[in-house]
Amino acid sequence: MLESLKSEVAAILKDSDKTVDSRLQVVCELLRKSIPYYDWVGFYFKNGDKQELKLGPYAGEPTDHTIIPFGKGICGQVAISNENFVVPDVAAQDNYIACSITVKSEIVIPLFLNGENIGQIDIDSNTPDPFTEADERFLEFVNQKVAEIL
Repeated sequence: MLESLKSEVAAILKDSDKTVDSRLQVVCELLRKSIPYYDWVGFYFKNGDKQELKLGPYAGEPTDHTIIPFGKGICGQVAISNENFVVPDVAAQDNYIACSITVKSEIVIPLFLNGENIGQIDIDSNTPDPFTEADERFLEFVNQKVAEIL
């Protein structure tokens, strides 16, 4: 299923008649709708020169976490580590910022532009431990395509 979504993601992102944010919004909605265990899908981007992330387009329940300091929570840790972070059980993480009591697991993949970590895609799931290496590779692909339009 993930492989079949690649061409749809690429086509959405190529549509230069739409703004970057509207294209990212459509990608978030597509992923949330198409993958049963993707319950919240969103992009966070580095907030200017500040050591924090700012919420960009997303699909799912509204979140209070529109600004996340570097180092805080899974997203904030990825902003520093520059590495994928897969959390099979959020309850087992000390440095976790709960967005919803229904969230059981999370995956965060950094987004690089010209070698610099400028943001990330964040997926929350209400399913325990659903993410595989295939999800990591797929989301890396999504971020590569996103970087091409930034």
